Amino acid sequence: MASGAARLARSYLKRRVKARLASAATIQEAAAIFDAPIAVPTRRLVQQSLGGVEGELLRPVGTRPIGALLYLHGGGFFAGSPQMCRSVARSFSMRGFEVFTPAYRLAPRHPFPAALDDARAAYGALAQKSAGAIVVAGDSAGGGLALSLMAVLKAARAPLPKAAALFSPWTDLAVTGASTRENEEKDVVFSRRMLRAAARNYLAGERATHPLASPLYADLSGFPPLLIHVGADELLRDDAIRLAERARDAEVETHVEVWPTVPHGWQLGARFMPEARRSLALAAEFLKRKL
Repeated sequence: MASGAARLARSYLKRRVKARLASAATIQEAAAIFDAPIAVPTRRLVQQSLGGVEGELLRPVGTRPIGALLYLHGGGFFAGSPQMCRSVARSFSMRGFEVFTPAYRLAPRHPFPAALDDARAAYGALAQKSAGAIVVAGDSAGGGLALSLMAVLKAARAPLPKAAALFSPWTDLAVTGASTRENEEKDVVFSRRMLRAAARNYLAGERATHPLASPLYADLSGFPPLLIHVGADELLRDDAIRLAERARDAEVETHVEVWPTVPHGWQLGARFMPEARRSLALAAEFLKRKL
């Protein structure tokens, strides 16, 4: 049964976020809605540059790191920041990870593949710093970006992370999943119109099925183990499910779980939503096992 906090979050997001996004006249107006400040108390937080990419480094308290985690925030490639997902980084750091969240460049000023270039640069520096004991995670656009990063690393024959945890990954910028139609009214954050506008903004003329922009169309063979969590009522439900199917077809160890009731990005609500804490705990344990 869904928690009261999950139901309250759905109600709030539908009234205050989805409605405002629907009326946003420009991508800049939409970005301002996403980028509302979120105050999250943290310890041992350091503003850091890795591989020439600015971001936030969060170290575990009272213990040596068990490994490094590159966390890629969501926001449709036009919004979002390390500050927005501090609660997620904090959760992973409390479980022993040294977490770096890069402030990768955003569209429209920096379209594809700028975000991917930044993710690769930050990953390379963090992997070197951690002597290869590294995993990746991300939510929404950041989840798709984590997959694109692994595709780039594989093509370059560079070492891949030991595992990846993906929260509602946006894997298909062509917006072809059945859930983008079936869940149009149920999703309390996005509309199909919003997804398509964000995709055009990021792609800047590149085709939507480019495998490094839409990793649903990438060759997934050789990828490390994947953990995927997605909400049943999300527009991106089938982005996650189809990705899991393709990964399994490529003989990639894949664990996918569809959660009832929760809104898109529910992991960001770790301070008040038990489903968020549970999802993050499961992801951390999965990543720990693979390290």
